[in-house]
Amino acid sequence: MAKTIFIVLSTFLMLNCQVSIGQSAKPLAEDPVLEKKVNEVSNELRCLVCQNQTIADSNAELAVDLKNQVRKQISEGRSKDEILQYMVARYGDFVLYSPPLKASTWALWIGPFILLIVALLLLIWKIRQRRIQIEEEYFQEAELVRARQLLHESSDQASSRSQQGVH
Repeated sequence: MAKTIFIVLSTFLMLNCQVSIGQSAKPLAEDPVLEKKVNEVSNELRCLVCQNQTIADSNAELAVDLKNQVRKQISEGRSKDEILQYMVARYGDFVLYSPPLKASTWALWIGPFILLIVALLLLIWKIRQRRIQIEEEYFQEAELVRARQLLHESSDQASSRSQQGVH
């Protein structure tokens, strides 16, 4: 049941972020300076639905709303920093595509490296465990000598039988 819910939600999110059928903020062709400023600010804000795209790149409904909000605030005369501060106050540091390094965002910056180190340590541990297991599978010298003797005896018996059958 949980797997089905996960698949449905994942599919919904992928379609919401990837399908270009969705709305898009219509650029105001009569004011290219405004649109340049909107794109500049939009490239610094993360799409909260897609998370790996800026709102400038996303066609998700929330991203379109955020772009329209940015456009409105720029047309009202707010600066880029004021708009970014407003978005951070409303959505948190995660809305910034490159969040600042501070106590509340250290996991965003350091987390991937910690996961990489943990994965490498697990890989090293697993390789060492496998090496120990392989070494334990080797036979002692006395066992090898005994196995060679048995093989030699059985090959001698086989050759003597074949010689008896030939005469």
